[in-house]
Amino acid sequence: MKEQQTDLITPRPQKWQAEDKLAWFEKQTIKRSYQNDVLKKITALATDFRVEQYGELCYSPYNYPLYIVTTRDWDNNKPSILITGGVHGYETSGVHGALRFIEKHGLNYAEKFNIAVAPCISPWGYETVNRWNPDATDPNRSFYQPSPSLEASQLMEYVKKHRLNFMTHIDLHETTDTDNTEFRPALTARDGVEQELTDIPDGFYLVADTNNPKHDFQGAIIEAVRKVTHIAPVDANGKIIGESVSQDGVIHYDTKQLGLCNGFTNALYCTTTEVYPDSPQATGEDCINAQVAAVTGGLDYLINENIV
Repeated sequence: MKEQQTDLITPRPQKWQAEDKLAWFEKQTIKRSYQNDVLKKITALATDFRVEQYGELCYSPYNYPLYIVTTRDWDNNKPSILITGGVHGYETSGVHGALRFIEKHGLNYAEKFNIAVAPCISPWGYETVNRWNPDATDPNRSFYQPSPSLEASQLMEYVKKHRLNFMTHIDLHETTDTDNTEFRPALTARDGVEQELTDIPDGFYLVADTNNPKHDFQGAIIEAVRKVTHIAPVDANGKIIGESVSQDGVIHYDTKQLGLCNGFTNALYCTTTEVYPDSPQATGEDCINAQVAAVTGGLDYLINENIV
């Protein structure tokens, strides 16, 4: 287990207090660079796109500027698309998939869509390879008002301030082995409530909104990704992470009730991607390409079905 797997996250009868969260935060270490890995790539996009700072995270001694990349000449007569990555900072291909999409394909889709990409919503999580933010809060359970997560609240405030209405929102994520070995045990310790472990799916899958499933949209994304990497099979109980499937590689969550990123925009077409970077059948590059294929597959569906 990783360094933070200490007695601090051994399950106890009571949930963490403020001093426990602080002790957890102080044990985290920087493992990679947001500046080198992410900000340099964002800055390079300024030639073709508008790069705007929408917020800043100040977690002493760390300061992280937050950026969103958008197509130029925003036209309210066009449908608008939001791509989010790094809501869980440790999920690497979500960050780099968002960046690669806008870099390689953004201009191709700009004729049909306004595009906004927030590639790394949780930069401290990116650097320390964590699911939570420094307050031991999960940003992807915090997209509601008032939010306990600065990562979530600053993006929501930007969208509200600019009165952005998104037709489509695709949120890029990963499911990793550390979800079971590290993050669920930590959640058990933090909340004092035992978390059930489920099999980690080997492959790509989607999380659609229970109340707005858009089955054909989800299916089109699955078929696009299938050309790049394998789709997660169901487990022995016919489920993926404990949830029933509606079609190959698709499960449903109530995104608003859970405070998920992909629910806050009220987008008509929305989904959350999940790739498995620990698979012996896929490389890190495959995972990034799968994220890109998910976005382009979703946008191609909207174009081909004359929805836009």
